[in-house]
Amino acid sequence: MESWNKKIYRNGVMNIKKYLKVYSLFLYTSIASELEYKTNVIIDFITAILSLLGSLFLLTIFFQNTDNIGGWNFEQALIIQGIYTILNGITNTWFNPNLKEIVNYIREGTLDFVLLKPIDSQFIISLKKIAPSGFLEIILGIALLFYCIIINQININLVFLFLCFTTLFCSIGILYSLWFLISTTTIWFVKTWNATEVLRSFLYIGRFPLNSFSFSLRIFFSIFIPIAFITTIPSEVFLGIAQLWEILLELIISFIFFIVSRRFWLFALKYYTSASS
Repeated sequence: MESWNKKIYRNGVMNIKKYLKVYSLFLYTSIASELEYKTNVIIDFITAILSLLGSLFLLTIFFQNTDNIGGWNFEQALIIQGIYTILNGITNTWFNPNLKEIVNYIREGTLDFVLLKPIDSQFIISLKKIAPSGFLEIILGIALLFYCIIINQININLVFLFLCFTTLFCSIGILYSLWFLISTTTIWFVKTWNATEVLRSFLYIGRFPLNSFSFSLRIFFSIFIPIAFITTIPSEVFLGIAQLWEILLELIISFIFFIVSRRFWLFALKYYTSASS
């Protein structure tokens, strides 16, 4: 039994090392490729800064004639904006450049080459490309959160950091799973990329507190498209007002969505028609 456990452990470590090595190659080639067009990268950086400034200006307008929206004051709402900026940066860095390529893989028949590689196909499709311009959004979002910690006088401790990272990681998992689920339908319906743009539009709504919407919209954004779990709950954790059941529920939903997206991908591949067949 001991030797069997050691074998499982050794194989697991080797697999992790293999995938880390492959991802490091993806990272190097993507950044090298993007930096060949430095002007585009600079324009994307400027766009990211202007986008954040525009969002902050819009938030300022909303609070111009009121002290709070849905029970959140301006300083607290900035936390939601910071988390939204981080998630949008992650979307622009990984989700958008990779998952939109599923359409091209299927249309051009290059998905065959992906499936033949000795690496998990979902891993390749999800992480092969990286858009460096999204890193600036992530940095800006983190900087905004640090500012929010100061103005809201938030005490930082290990439990606080653990819960913040946990809920933010779950938010990334939910967002990725939703994006991947929609992208997977391309195997049946090639022109489904517009559906991910609809999802992106819903993410824009995540810049505002969930309580600022009507009851029916709160139900919709909690059950059908869980925007509430993507931005509001991590923000509540930041402020120390999140309930334990909310955090546990986000963990469960993140796990369920990821498993469903994984199973759905494997199911969809059974209906994929190879370009060589």
